[in-house]
Amino acid sequence: MTATLPTATDPQPETLTVPAQRSPVGGLGVRPAAPGRPLVRFRSSRPDLLLCGALLLVILLVQGWNITHFPTLSDDEGTYLAQAWAVQQGDGLAHYTYWYDHPPLGWIQVAGLTYLPSLFVPDWMTVAPMRFSMLAVSAASSVLMYVLARRLWLPRWAAGLAMALFGLSPLSVVLQREIFLDNLAVMWMLLAFCLAASPSRHLWHHFGSGLAAATAVLTKETMLVVLPALLVTMWRHSHRDTRKFAVTGAVTACALIGLSYPLYALLNSELLPGTGHVSLVDGITYQMSRPGSGFILTPGSGSNGVLRSWLYYDTVLPLGGLAGALLLLATVRWSVSARALAGPALAAVILGLVAMRPSGYLPAMYVIQALPFLALVLAGGAASITHAVLRRRRSAGERRQLVWARRVLLCVLAASAAVYVLPRWYDGNRTALTADANAPYRQAAAWLGSEVAEPAATRVLLDDALWLDAVHRGFEPGLGAIWFYKADLDPAVTKTLPGGWRDIDYVVSSPTVRRDAVDLPTVKAALEHSSVVAVFGSGEDRIEIRRTDRADRTSGS
Repeated sequence: MTATLPTATDPQPETLTVPAQRSPVGGLGVRPAAPGRPLVRFRSSRPDLLLCGALLLVILLVQGWNITHFPTLSDDEGTYLAQAWAVQQGDGLAHYTYWYDHPPLGWIQVAGLTYLPSLFVPDWMTVAPMRFSMLAVSAASSVLMYVLARRLWLPRWAAGLAMALFGLSPLSVVLQREIFLDNLAVMWMLLAFCLAASPSRHLWHHFGSGLAAATAVLTKETMLVVLPALLVTMWRHSHRDTRKFAVTGAVTACALIGLSYPLYALLNSELLPGTGHVSLVDGITYQMSRPGSGFILTPGSGSNGVLRSWLYYDTVLPLGGLAGALLLLATVRWSVSARALAGPALAAVILGLVAMRPSGYLPAMYVIQALPFLALVLAGGAASITHAVLRRRRSAGERRQLVWARRVLLCVLAASAAVYVLPRWYDGNRTALTADANAPYRQAAAWLGSEVAEPAATRVLLDDALWLDAVHRGFEPGLGAIWFYKADLDPAVTKTLPGGWRDIDYVVSSPTVRRDAVDLPTVKAALEHSSVVAVFGSGEDRIEIRRTDRADRTSGS
């Protein structure tokens, strides 16, 4: 499966007593407690709670507004939600044969998030309405971002900046709305970093960090590459006397939980390849051997197209964050503030390097995993620059004019950044808040429900973005409403279509279906032997309802 970004047209822990010291960003960070006094915690800090709460309301408002209309529904969203629906119905781990393409924990969580709405209003269990469930994930991730920034000694305003960058960047607004496993995995990884950077330094915090990290990896397996950065953060924030126990406990917890996935496959006799069954090894082999999308900087390559779609919405967060991460790692030996942010910076660089591998496959949602680390690095850099500009000399002869000059310079830098960033963010977010890219999908779903006389006896090929819509309109799951990939790739489905395209009544020709039909003989033949009966939308984004040619079907041609 692929995805591309749309364009504009489309018991209570005890408190910690710490010695008085300067924070890593030169006194601008979380103020350490005086000797013998407990450290003020986030939940007890009224200014932190107010700032975080206000930003959270803004983020949820921006991300929630127009969420069902933009961006365009994707086949990946439909797949994860359909698999979650199968879990809710007790039909297994997927709506078709589960073949170990991803660990199932991600859509099991989606099943939990969407359970109550689907219980009270079953027809809402479709992609567009269930996007609202992702707001809970965005809310949790945004709060964890703020907490992590404070635990990494960023000042209050810089923690708020990190939270705003993470939640309000147009790139975030577009991608965090969608039902992607990456959004859930980011939430768990942020929790792992928060526990690893806990000021209490309890062993159970580090053990919990390992559990959260394993959950992130089992939600989206590509989070595995971030684990070295998590260990760096844990190493720096653990106590010297208990560091070995902390790291050992975290690694052990992560490994034990992670091994539950291959253990599940083993107990189902599906670990190794064999005749007549799927296997975990086959699933991993497929994922590792997927055709690459080219080098990300090569014009015309698939990866370059994905990069351009990212930069269409935001250039500051991907490019500025990655440059800042490289700078932080280059100065980590001499800078205390760089060492404090070494973990997030390393995570951003690792994810960047993985995206740049020449033979790799780069999906559009990949950048979701890097967004929190890029935001932290940018906010930390802003805090360091602010401190460097505003700090006073210790000599008694410092002139007052120099102090004001520094303040003016800081204002100029902040205004310049705002002038560059805000207009671009405004354009990107305005599209997300006003455009309706999903009207053709709604119209196609309504047509299937009103114009097909006997949906229970009709077979239609369509992408997963519309699969649940068809099911709720009376088409039989799996056999009547057929996810188009399965017509060629799932033996359990192909054996129900002995006549190939002749056993299909309708094809819903969406952009995804037209793009991938080239490599799917049955789908391609169904498109070639069908005629358009309804069209919704225009151009490349149009959706066609096509009816297969009954004359050809009866003549056997």
